[in-house]
Amino acid sequence: MSTPDTTGSNDSARDTSLSHLPNHIRRAIEITPAAGTRERIIDITTLGRRTGRARRIEIFFYRAAGTTYLCSGAGAAATDWHANLLANPNFTFHLKNGIHADLPARATPVTDPRERQAVLAEIVADLNQPHDPGTIRPTRLEDWADSRLMRISFRHRP
Repeated sequence: MSTPDTTGSNDSARDTSLSHLPNHIRRAIEITPAAGTRERIIDITTLGRRTGRARRIEIFFYRAAGTTYLCSGAGAAATDWHANLLANPNFTFHLKNGIHADLPARATPVTDPRERQAVLAEIVADLNQPHDPGTIRPTRLEDWADSRLMRISFRHRP
């Protein structure tokens, strides 16, 4: 597995899973460090790992190395959304602030230590912009080291 480019670029050319999406939807996903909390909030619908029923929650998404991620944030507490995605990686990514879209997606856990470190470092650097765009705390890399981290790819509709 290659290590992502962590230059801070949000070049969508690297995330080919966005190429089939309309421009306005792609732009809503390709947030930059200037994005505020509102632009980072989405809903996701996963299938319950035990019940098989749809579970919809609100969550932040992040961009790092030109790729989209879901992350549990600081701390290592277990999360249902993460466990559900480990059991069934297909889910729906719901844009809801300004642009409304329900996008089929697939989650892949980021387990490689080098990739995790690079992605989490970029997420934390993004959140530590001088104007404090996301107001997400804490923003020290060591506090995020054990976070649940999933790389997201956007699928074509069948």
